[in-house]
Amino acid sequence: MPSKPIPGSSGEILTELPSPYVPHAATGLLHLPRFLAKCKYVKEHGALPASYAKNYKRGMDRFLCLHLGIDPNDVERIVHECLDAGLDEAERDRRLLALFPRDLRVAKWNRSYVQKGMTPSGREFLKEALTNMGCADRAEDIISVTDLMDFDEGRIE
Repeated sequence: MPSKPIPGSSGEILTELPSPYVPHAATGLLHLPRFLAKCKYVKEHGALPASYAKNYKRGMDRFLCLHLGIDPNDVERIVHECLDAGLDEAERDRRLLALFPRDLRVAKWNRSYVQKGMTPSGREFLKEALTNMGCADRAEDIISVTDLMDFDEGRIE
């Protein structure tokens, strides 16, 4: 039977975050729903758990923003302003679309995103992370950083 992460081995887990494979309804961009959910969590709770805070507005959040040519702080600001004003997700998305470039290059981003971790150095990163989670035997199953997120949050058995 394949192993599962040692509870707590990667820190606190936020199972309420969307899977990295869920596209944003208004743009089709992968990871954007996760980033928006993290922004919302910060507004509602003051901060993310340490296991997520270390990559908040860095890591994949920053890679997405670099792809779009925007500052992650601007995305956070829009999410927080909309929450403060009681505005719905449609208004939040309207404001985000005004911030984003016209050409989102969705296919380019989505392809790049799901392949993060597939280089030789990325495979070493994944192997180390899985070993730390007590799941070195899963290195053939968990082949990307997006898979690792889903595995860690219990969406991959």
